[in-house]
Amino acid sequence: QLQLVESGGGLVQPGESLRLSCAASGFTLDFYAIGWFRQAPGKEREGVACIDSSGSVTNYADSTKGRFTVSRDNAKNLVYLHMSSLEPDDTAVYLCAAARWDYWDDSNWWRGGEYEYWGQGTQVTVSS
Repeated sequence: QLQLVESGGGLVQPGESLRLSCAASGFTLDFYAIGWFRQAPGKEREGVACIDSSGSVTNYADSTKGRFTVSRDNAKNLVYLHMSSLEPDDTAVYLCAAARWDYWDDSNWWRGGEYEYWGQGTQVTVSS
């Protein structure tokens, strides 16, 4: 069974940092682009960042550029989202999603439809 599992969420204060992890089971992430998305109550799902299968291409939403960094360690079958200078508006459930490299169009990275597999998400709450 192919699964993605996110971890690393939690409650932090504004200005603090968190690192989320996306782990795959049942398949290797080497051939998959990974997108990070978030879903806040009452808001539409938003693409946060993405990274291609080799790690050479990354994209970010305007709201996260300069604060979030996506990276991957294919040897460990993990993808990370390092989030710094967190703000209350970053509060959401964060999900990772995987897309086969040959079916993924990085110009549409922010579209959920580009991805085949999704994790269940991890909650990030930013509050003082």
